[in-house]
Amino acid sequence: MTPQPNPFEIGLFTFGEITADPATGRPLDPAIRLREFIDLAVLADQAGLDVFGVGEHHRPDFAIASPPVVLAAVAQATERIRLTSTVTVLSTADPVKVFEDFTAVDLISGGRAEITAGRGAYTESFPLFGHDLADYESLFDEKLELLVALDRQEKVTWSGRHRAPLHDAGIHPRPVQEQLPVWVAVGGTPASVVRAGRHGLPLYLAILGAPERFVPLAELYRRTAADHAAPAADTRIGVTSHFYAEPTSQGARETFYPYYSRYIGDNMPSARGRALPREAFEQWAGPHGALFAGSPAEIVDKILWEHELLGHDRFLAQIGLGGLPFAATARSIELLATEVLPAVRKALTQVSGGVQQSVRAKNRP
Repeated sequence: MTPQPNPFEIGLFTFGEITADPATGRPLDPAIRLREFIDLAVLADQAGLDVFGVGEHHRPDFAIASPPVVLAAVAQATERIRLTSTVTVLSTADPVKVFEDFTAVDLISGGRAEITAGRGAYTESFPLFGHDLADYESLFDEKLELLVALDRQEKVTWSGRHRAPLHDAGIHPRPVQEQLPVWVAVGGTPASVVRAGRHGLPLYLAILGAPERFVPLAELYRRTAADHAAPAADTRIGVTSHFYAEPTSQGARETFYPYYSRYIGDNMPSARGRALPREAFEQWAGPHGALFAGSPAEIVDKILWEHELLGHDRFLAQIGLGGLPFAATARSIELLATEVLPAVRKALTQVSGGVQQSVRAKNRP
């Protein structure tokens, strides 16, 4: 039976980053890294988290170039957790192949597959797959349109600028689910949220800056979806953020800062080659910052605060940052599942009319 979503979902994702080992200075072994992430997915599944995702990159500092292959391996090792790309770089992919690959994941997993479509923060895939970066916008628009058509119809007739047309084409086999959930991941532009709302697709907001600045985008998305008569069940909002937890906030920040500073300096285009100052790290990890690094109680409060701002339905925590050791990452995931998830679920209680409200003070563990 296909798992049904909970009222509020919490999961995790990784890009498969292989930052240099701080002890040896050598990059982490991609083969070991992939096995570690499968083990972490099993841990998340057994602990009760809702979603596990892997992202696509085509760079020497990341181990995952083919999310559906990794997710198929995870599907074989897990039982109930939903499996998604975070993201599939749709601009440089063939939507037919994307749909076929994730249908395979859906069939293997018994109906747990999702697709997250995005344009990607890096552009290496454009020359790699023979695309012109000048077509950045039109490629994504056109390919998202085709992917949605493939998902919603068994036979598709379609034509566009960047791909050969399809004439009454049947794409087989079909997934276990009636439709594969297709989410759209955005970095924070109005045009991106309008695109998702126009198609009636659920939306991920990748929150790396001040969370408050995403409030108008969430409102614009919901207005656009309503204007296009999209069902409320199809227009959910997810939030993604960097994450690390320990029993105390001080312990979490002392452990995480050296790894996170390295990650920002090595992987964020705006900070390339520069370590993150400690004062900036502390500000980001503070009560109204975008970084979730602290104790379970602090992380619960921040999730609930963001929920009051955005009314989102899903929180995905990004793990595997800066070469953090496997054991520390595993302990952090256990805290997310055993302390954060039940506290958030308890706080976000269902009230009349299907509206959720925060009762944080009364329900804090």
